[in-house]
Amino acid sequence: LGYLVAAPELVDALRLVRLPYHLSSPTQTIARVALEHADVMLGTVEVIKHQRDRIVERLAELGARPVASDSNFVLFGGLRDEKAAWQALLDEGVLVRDMGIAHHLRVTAGDPHETTAFLEAMTRLAPTHVDRQEPTA
Repeated sequence: LGYLVAAPELVDALRLVRLPYHLSSPTQTIARVALEHADVMLGTVEVIKHQRDRIVERLAELGARPVASDSNFVLFGGLRDEKAAWQALLDEGVLVRDMGIAHHLRVTAGDPHETTAFLEAMTRLAPTHVDRQEPTA
């Protein structure tokens, strides 16, 4: 969902390659409802931003190295073995994403309950899985 402002020549070129019905009816309906309830949507955005900031702050306290983010997820490094850390978090009931970057995982900022579950699990797992020194590889 979005819009484009461009030179007429570019718009004409894009019309040649765009799908004829690039937004499904359900997507259009959801967008309309979201716009009608913008205050609720913006409130949700603020909650997610707060949860993201909680994650960044606590991971840094634990010795992990979160990457600055303006999105709804946090990439963090400083893990001894990202695959072992991923499995340990999964064993704790927390699902994060292994992005294929050595010593890093990615967590999505969600609601306060989800953030708390992740942070509590990381607090338990940090002594085993977070390397407070810069990784060598």
